[in-house]
Amino acid sequence: MRAPRHAKAIAHLQAVDPVLGAWIDEAGSCGWERQGDGTHFDHIARSIVYQQLSGAAASTIHGRLLALFEGRHPTPAELVRTADETLRAVGLSGRKVEYIKDLARRTHEGSLAVEWIHEMDDAEVIETLTAVRGIGEWTAQMVLMFRLGRPDVLPVLDLGVQKAIKVLYRLRTLPTPQRVAKIGVRWAPYRTVASWYLWRRVDNPPQ
Repeated sequence: MRAPRHAKAIAHLQAVDPVLGAWIDEAGSCGWERQGDGTHFDHIARSIVYQQLSGAAASTIHGRLLALFEGRHPTPAELVRTADETLRAVGLSGRKVEYIKDLARRTHEGSLAVEWIHEMDDAEVIETLTAVRGIGEWTAQMVLMFRLGRPDVLPVLDLGVQKAIKVLYRLRTLPTPQRVAKIGVRWAPYRTVASWYLWRRVDNPPQ
């Protein structure tokens, strides 16, 4: 019989944390997976488009962006050459145009080793990506989790993670990033899977 996905991680989390373990039992199988389509650059550019937007709105804007290039992902060089006004016309804010252009320019010039991040450790990936305007620790962590498939990432700044911990552990207020990190110590080396279940607690609360 085939073992469920992430069985080792789930067994560890249930063993070290009964509170989270009970929610895992209720939530069911883990759906976390690495997104391997396209290039690292494509994925990071898309993550900038999606920042601070609903999924539906971001998907529409990203689709319009791809439509500028006949439905495919543009190369860094193509984005550098595209007029700011053209990018804003698809729905990108002026600030996001600056961010995407900075990413594209650095990647095209070779000063940003985007296509080699899979060979870096987690800290190096964060340091590399946060050198780009508009990419903070949270966005870099999403790249680690969902592009590179790193198993031990805990986005302590994430509001969904904080809300889930507040509910599960019956806290009076939202936990600080420091408290999130402290609570999550026991989940290592599977904090990405723990984070996935925390997001599910916010997205799909018990009836």
